Amino acid sequence: MYEQHFGLREAPFLLTPDTGYFYAWRAHQEALNVLRVALAAGEGFIKITGEVGTGKTLLCRKLLAAAGDGLVTAWLPNALLEPDALHEALAGELGIEAPREAGRHRQLALINQRLIDIAAQGGRVVVCLDEAQAMPDHTLEALRLLSNLETERRKLMTVILFGQPELDQRLAADQLRQLRSRIGFSYRLQALDFDGLRNYVAHRLQIAGCARAATLFRPGALRCLHQGSRGIARLVNILAHKSLLAAYGEGASEVHSRHALRAIADTEDATPVARFGLTRLRATFASLAPALAATLLLGAA
Repeated sequence: MYEQHFGLREAPFLLTPDTGYFYAWRAHQEALNVLRVALAAGEGFIKITGEVGTGKTLLCRKLLAAAGDGLVTAWLPNALLEPDALHEALAGELGIEAPREAGRHRQLALINQRLIDIAAQGGRVVVCLDEAQAMPDHTLEALRLLSNLETERRKLMTVILFGQPELDQRLAADQLRQLRSRIGFSYRLQALDFDGLRNYVAHRLQIAGCARAATLFRPGALRCLHQGSRGIARLVNILAHKSLLAAYGEGASEVHSRHALRAIADTEDATPVARFGLTRLRATFASLAPALAATLLLGAA
């Protein structure tokens, strides 16, 4: 809609986790480094947590896309599974033809044999489980038991749990202490700070073909985006897209704060910027209150 107006090849702020738009901000690059180190060490369990919209799924897909030779990857995007369904999903990802009526014991035997075959060829299986906080306790326990499959020298499978902060609360429960003790590496994704957001927006604009990626959004608009989105990448995408629409509707050549404010007002999960202004005003008044009181007392005297 607005692509031609702003000199873009495509819309830069779509919500689909496109690895071509991956921005190696500090937190995401650190998380990716943690994953690579943990995989190289042959860890059994790795945990990556972050608030909704901070880029966990994109990080997962980036890891899968960059998987080197010898890594056989399995991605399970739906964590709300019963143990039998987990086994079926994993078998399907590993290319195992196991009829449902084969039973749990037969499925586990086939999975175990497939893992052994991959290890014999010098490979290793990496299972990425998205939205892990939604997995029932008994399925998490079934996953732990699956991770027991190993040779004398190495684990046959590495499991990476991607989840919201609720996953940490779940794993703190006493009944999941055995799984918790298996997690060798973990990382908590943080929201974008202002510099991170500014570079993130410019990065996506540049990938989309914008010749003035660094200046299309004016500083005031970027400040509004940061405050309104709280640095959450998904919200940044939504607000930036709507801001471009608002600017395009006016025929403006740049995105100003008024466009970002309209986008924030139109987005339910955005934080109204006015709240930040009110907070600063209250803080300023509180700091000046003693001096004002002293002035009034002197005047009265």
